[in-house]
Amino acid sequence: MGVLSTILTVVFIIVSILLVFIVAIQDEQSDGLGGAFGGAAQASFGSHTSSVVTRATAILGAAFMIIAVCIALVNKAPSDSKLLNSVDSNQVQQSQTWWADSPAE
Repeated sequence: MGVLSTILTVVFIIVSILLVFIVAIQDEQSDGLGGAFGGAAQASFGSHTSSVVTRATAILGAAFMIIAVCIALVNKAPSDSKLLNSVDSNQVQQSQTWWADSPAE
């Protein structure tokens, strides 16, 4: 799983950088940071920039979330814990009725 984790991490970093770039070039109507570049984004990408940038933002945002979940699932630690193995089932069953075993005040 080390190779898969490395590949997912590299793709995650690329998607993150692209997402930051796409959000930065959005125009003022989309509440992005496009005004900071003086409208250069619209000139370089054509007249339908807003629909292309909005669609690219949605796709990259969805890819960001899906890859983040995949990385979390791949890197999940196994639940085989020494603490769970050290507790007897008798101890667990006895402690389930702690409220009934205590004397009333």
